[in-house]
Amino acid sequence: MELTFYISAFVTLFVVIDPIGLAPMFVALTQGEGTRERRAIALRAAAISVGLLTLFGIFGEQVLGFVGISMPAFRIAGGILLFLTALDMLFERRAKRREDQANDDRPDPSVFPLATPLIAGPGAMATMILLNGAVEREPLAMLFIHLVMIAVIALVLLMFLAAGLIERALGRTGINVVTRLLGMLLAALSVQFVLDGLRDFGLAPV
Repeated sequence: MELTFYISAFVTLFVVIDPIGLAPMFVALTQGEGTRERRAIALRAAAISVGLLTLFGIFGEQVLGFVGISMPAFRIAGGILLFLTALDMLFERRAKRREDQANDDRPDPSVFPLATPLIAGPGAMATMILLNGAVEREPLAMLFIHLVMIAVIALVLLMFLAAGLIERALGRTGINVVTRLLGMLLAALSVQFVLDGLRDFGLAPV
């Protein structure tokens, strides 16, 4: 497979995962956490994302098919869960829960919504399935595709680790404004996931 294919694969995954766009989302979701906690959350989210995308890259639709789940249904479910997170961000429910709970009981966003569906979402999973299908599942080519995916998630991790700098630049008021703005954008993204799933089922206009 030519080098241009892997460059294209990198660009595709970069656009789908959007490391730059996820950075302020990470700041909003980990507001009030210390540097060590944020680093741990970022590392867990990155590791889980690599695991999920590797799983889908290797086994693809067989994983969903084994449990009787179609990709459109997966998109719809991911969209609904993402919408609930958006509501938390819009109405400060996440911040209020942090105030009411002890540190050990704080909700950990590393698995949901960071690892999935924000990093390893339906789009990224579908992209891995398509890329591995494009190389006809040739082992060496699949290895390179997964290395490309890991490189993109490494960029996500770097952006997450810079979250403290972003938070200091924005300030508390700026973070509150960004949290609500991103909550609105996250709500719109979740609705788009649902619409994409419905369209795949033929229940929504193209």
